[in-house]
Amino acid sequence: MDVVDPSTGDRIETYDEHTESEVEATLERAAERYEDWRDRSIRDREQLLASAGEVLRENKREYAETMTREMGKPITQAIAEVEKCAWACDHYAEHASAYLEPDHHPSPPGTTVKTEYEPLGPVLAVMPWNFPFWQVFRFAAPYTVAGNVGLLKHASNVPGCALAIEEVFREAGYPEGVFQSLLIPSDRVEGVLEDDRVRAATLTGSGPAGRSVAATAGEQLKKTVLELGGSDPFVVLDDADVPAAAETGAWARNQNGGQSCIAAKRFVVHTDIYDEFLDAFVDEIESLAVGDPTEDDTDVGPQARAGLMEELHGQVEDSVAAGATVVTGGEPMDREGAFYPPTVVTDVPPGCPVDDEETFGPVAAVYEVGDEAEAVRKANDTQYGLGASVWTEDRERGERVAGRIDAGCVYVNQLVKSDPRVPFGGVGDSGYGRELAEPGITEFVNRKTVWVE
Repeated sequence: MDVVDPSTGDRIETYDEHTESEVEATLERAAERYEDWRDRSIRDREQLLASAGEVLRENKREYAETMTREMGKPITQAIAEVEKCAWACDHYAEHASAYLEPDHHPSPPGTTVKTEYEPLGPVLAVMPWNFPFWQVFRFAAPYTVAGNVGLLKHASNVPGCALAIEEVFREAGYPEGVFQSLLIPSDRVEGVLEDDRVRAATLTGSGPAGRSVAATAGEQLKKTVLELGGSDPFVVLDDADVPAAAETGAWARNQNGGQSCIAAKRFVVHTDIYDEFLDAFVDEIESLAVGDPTEDDTDVGPQARAGLMEELHGQVEDSVAAGATVVTGGEPMDREGAFYPPTVVTDVPPGCPVDDEETFGPVAAVYEVGDEAEAVRKANDTQYGLGASVWTEDRERGERVAGRIDAGCVYVNQLVKSDPRVPFGGVGDSGYGRELAEPGITEFVNRKTVWVE
C-alpha cells in the first residue's frame, strides 16, 4: 500500500499488505479474545475507553499530522477530529452502562421479564479515508464497550491512520485482540466477511461498496449497518438570516475539502433572497484560504487523491456542457498537488452530474425556488437521504419544513453534523441503521428476553 501526499503527489511511505496467514491469525485472535472480553465487566470496559480518550488527547498532534500527510486534511481540522474522537470515548465511558442497562417489562405476578443487551462477537468495520479517525471511533467506542471486538479494514490510502488507531487501544491498556487492523485491499473483504468468526459488519462508503457488503452479509445472515453517500440540501427560506446562512453554508460545503457525506451540496434558496444569498455565499467561499494543509491558517487543502479531483472536475465540466454556470472556481488549481478550488455552480439543469450525483469535493450547486413547497420538493429530489439543513427565523416553520424532508437528520439553522449524543444515519441510498447514542450502541447486540418464573 503506497501512501501518496496529495498536496505534493509524492509517495511518502509504503506498507505491506497482510498475508492470508496474517489475516487468519488476526481473526483467530479476535475470536479467542471475544470469549473473555464479553465477560469483562462493563465498568472495566468503560475505564479502558476513558483511557483511550486520554491517549488521543496526549498524542493529538501526532495523529493529526498522520491524517494530514495521508489524505490532505488541514491540520487544524485534523486536530479537531482527534479531539472529537476523544469526546466519543468520554461519552460512552460515561453513558454505556445506562445505555445497556436491562429493560424490564410488565409480567404476571411473581415473575421477572427483562431484555438484556449482550454482544455479538467480532465486528468487521469497512471505513473510508475522509474522516480516518472519527469514522473508526464512531464504531469502535460503542461496539467494543458493549463487549464486541473490532476488526478494521481501513481505506488503502490511510494505512498509517489504521495502525495509529490500533496503537491508541494498545496504549490505553486494552487486551491484545480487542481491536485490530487488517491491511487488505477491498477485493479481500468478502472473504473476511464470509468467515464464521465475524458476526456482523458496518460500512461507511459508497453505494456500490455498501451493496456488496450487504449482499455478502445477507447470504451469511449477518447484521449490517451502512452509512453511504449523500447529496444534502441546504434550504434557505425567505425569512432566513442571510449572512449567517451564507457563512455557515460556505463552511458546510467546504470543510474537509468538501469531502464529506453530510456536506451541504445542493443549496435551495427562496427567490426573494436568492440574489442576496448568492452574493454573500460567493464572498464567503472566495474568502476561504486554499493551500498547504500543514499550515494552521489553511481552510481547504487538496483533494485526497488526484483521481478523485479529476472525477470531480469531470462532473463540473459535464454540468457546464449541459447548461450550468460556474460563478467561481471550476478549474483545477495551477499548482503542485490535487488542489481544486471552492466552486459555485448556478442555473443547474435537472439530471446533470452536480444535480443528480454526489459531488465529493468543494462544489456547491445553487437553485432558486419560488416558495416553501417548491423548496421541499427540490430538497427531496434525490435518491439520497442522509442529512439536510433548513434556514429560517421562524423556529416553528423550521420544524414543520424539517418534518417534510426525507432524511435521517435535519438541522434547523445549523449545519449537519454527527454527535455522539444523538443517533446518526440515513434513508434511501444513504443506507440504513444508526450509529452513535443509544440506538448506535445497541445495533450490534443480542436483545435477549429473559423470563424468570
